[in-house]
Amino acid sequence: MSRRIKKWGLVLIWMGVIFLFSSQNGDKSSENNKFIVYILNTLGIDINTILSGNADFIIRKAAHFTEYFILYFLLYNALKEDFYFTSSTIFAIIITFLYAVSDEFHQSFVPGRGPAFRDVLIDTSGGVFCMVVIYLSKIIRKRK
Repeated sequence: MSRRIKKWGLVLIWMGVIFLFSSQNGDKSSENNKFIVYILNTLGIDINTILSGNADFIIRKAAHFTEYFILYFLLYNALKEDFYFTSSTIFAIIITFLYAVSDEFHQSFVPGRGPAFRDVLIDTSGGVFCMVVIYLSKIIRKRK
């Protein structure tokens, strides 16, 4: 199997993972967040106190950010097989944004969930942050 097919396969698998998380009803999604809080508490980190009772909200938004950070990285990695750096970064952020929009639209059909433009911005910012990390690592590598 070619490297290009493997890279695009990873993109599609990750998009599927995002879709599955978005398909969970509001109650199941909250259970996942509570599990994270439980794990942190077990490790001695009182995340609710640290985050002034906003742990559930912040964990959900951090999950959005992280999902799309990973999506951008996988897209960029697949696109750079066929495009130069600038084109790869631009196409990857456009696709990341469009997938975030489609994800929020999908959530409008899931019980207990709903679309939020704020989430599109958080998702896209995960992609933008990944783009900055890639750009900075490229600059650092050139200086060596």
